[in-house]
Amino acid sequence: MPRRLVWWLLCLMPALATAQDEPLRLGFKGELLSLSGTQVISREPLPADVQTPLGSVWKLFVYGWLVDTGAREPAYECRGQSKEEVYCCTAGGRIERDQALVKSCGLYFEPARLGIAGAEWREYWQARQAPKWLLDLPSLQPQTRVSVAELLKVLAVMPAQDQARRVLLDVVLNAADGNVVGELGGRLRVKTWSWLGDQDPSSRQGGFAGWTADGTPIWAGGRGTSQMVLRNYGPALATVLPSSWPAEAGKCVEVGLFARYPLKRVLSGDRVLAPGPLQGDYRVEFANGNQLDIHSDGELFLLKDKLVARLDREEYVARVLQREARPEPAEAAKALSVAIRTYLLQNATRNGDCLSIDDSSNRQRVAPRPAATESRNIAAWTSDLVLAGSNVTYHSDQPGPDKLSWLQAVEQANAGQRYDAILLHAYPRASLSRWDNPVASCEALPAAQDWLLSQRRGWRPRLESEVGYSEVGAFAVCRLAFGRPFVDRERQRIYVRGVLSLQDRLDLTHEYLHLAFEAHPNGQDETYIEGLARHLLLE
Repeated sequence: MPRRLVWWLLCLMPALATAQDEPLRLGFKGELLSLSGTQVISREPLPADVQTPLGSVWKLFVYGWLVDTGAREPAYECRGQSKEEVYCCTAGGRIERDQALVKSCGLYFEPARLGIAGAEWREYWQARQAPKWLLDLPSLQPQTRVSVAELLKVLAVMPAQDQARRVLLDVVLNAADGNVVGELGGRLRVKTWSWLGDQDPSSRQGGFAGWTADGTPIWAGGRGTSQMVLRNYGPALATVLPSSWPAEAGKCVEVGLFARYPLKRVLSGDRVLAPGPLQGDYRVEFANGNQLDIHSDGELFLLKDKLVARLDREEYVARVLQREARPEPAEAAKALSVAIRTYLLQNATRNGDCLSIDDSSNRQRVAPRPAATESRNIAAWTSDLVLAGSNVTYHSDQPGPDKLSWLQAVEQANAGQRYDAILLHAYPRASLSRWDNPVASCEALPAAQDWLLSQRRGWRPRLESEVGYSEVGAFAVCRLAFGRPFVDRERQRIYVRGVLSLQDRLDLTHEYLHLAFEAHPNGQDETYIEGLARHLLLE
C-alpha cells in the first residue's frame, strides 16, 4: 500500500471514530444534555441559539390543530400514485389520523388536503402565543430550522397534547423490534424526526420531540435516523427519564372493597359511621368478627353496608401490586404491573365513565389504603402498557399457560431478565401494547400450535438423538401476513400461514426446528433443517 494512502487512512480513522461516537443532544427541563450510548456525559443550561430541523414534527402541530378544532377530515386512501405512501398504507388501503401520526404519513397531514387556510392557521396559533415559524403555514416544512427552546415552549402549551401523548406511545412500542419499550417502559411519548445532515447532505440526522408521560416537553437530536437514535441511546435515555409519581391518571376505577367479606360496621374511634365519603383513619369490623384498619384520602365511600373505592387507574395498579406482591425486584414488579393493568382491561365492567371491578381473590385484591411510593413508581414506569393477544392471569407461585407466576418472575428478575422477557415467557402469544389501542403483533394460530405439540411427542425419540436438539418449552405460532415463513428467535415465535396443507405443515416443522437447534450450528444449516423436517413428516 502506498505510504501516502496509509498516512491518509491513519488521519481519517480518528475522524470516523469521533463521528461514530458523536453524542446525542437532549433538550429537557431547561437543560441541554449530552448522552453517550449508556449515560449522561454533560449537562448545561439550554442555550437559546441551539437549533434543529423541524423534520416530521410539523405533523404533530397539524394533528393538535385537527383534534382541538374538532375537525372531521376524511381518511387518506392510498392509490399507489406517490412513493410517500410507503409511510401510510398499501395501495387500496386507507389510514386514519392517529395511525397517520404514528407512521409519519405526511400525505395525510398536508394542509391543502385538509383545507386549512393560512389566515385561519395564523389566527389560531397567534391566540396561543406561538413562535413566528409556527404562524406561517408555508414554513411548516421539514427543512425549516427552529429554536429548540422555542419548540419545547410551544410543546408545553400545545392543544390536544393529552391525546397526542397517548397515541405516541405506539412510536416507542414499534421502535427497534420492541427493544425500546423494554428499555424505557411507558415513559416516553414522542414524534420522531429525520432529516439531511447539516454538514453532509448525504448523511442523516434524527431524533424525536414530544413529551414524557407526565407531560414534560423533550427534544433529542443526533447522528443517524430517528430509529437509530432510539435503538442506540435507549440505555442512556433510561437513566434520564423520570418514572416517579404522579403518573397519567387514566380512566377511573370503582372497586367494591372486601367483596367476599360482609361488613358489620365502620368505626371512627368509637363512633359508628353513617354512609358517606371517608377522610382519615378508620377501623372496619366484618361480620365474621375480624377487624382491619384502613385509611382514606377521600377516595373511599361507605354505601350502606359496602365500601367502595374510586381510584385513578394507575393508583389502582399500584394498590394491587402492593396487595398481591411487592415493588421489588423491579423487573418482576414491572411485569406484574403490566399483567394487573391488562387483567383490569379484560375483566372490568363499565359503570358510566368508570370501570368497575371487585376486590377479591376471584379478581384482583386491592390495598384499602394509598399505595406506597415504591409501588406507585413501578406503575408510573409502565404507565398505559398492557398485553394484547392473550387472556392474562397470574398466581403467587403456580405458572401455567398464559399465567405469570410471581415466584418465577422474581427468580427470572434476580437472574437478570428484563420485564418484557419475563412477560414473553409467561404469555408467549402476547405483545406489549397501549391501553386504548391493544393490538397484538402475533395473531395466534391455536390449531397449528396444537398440531405441532401433538406431533412433537411422537418425534421426541428421533429428535433427542440429533446433536444440538433442545426441546423448546414456551413458543407461539402466529399467522404470517405476507412473505415467507420465518422464526422470531428473540420472542420464540413461529410465523406461518396455517396447518391445512402439507406445505403448511412442512413450513411449521422447518421453522420449529430452527428454534430447537438455535444454540447449535445445525440450526443455521438450511439443508440439514429441511432434510430433517421432511424426514419427520414424510417418512
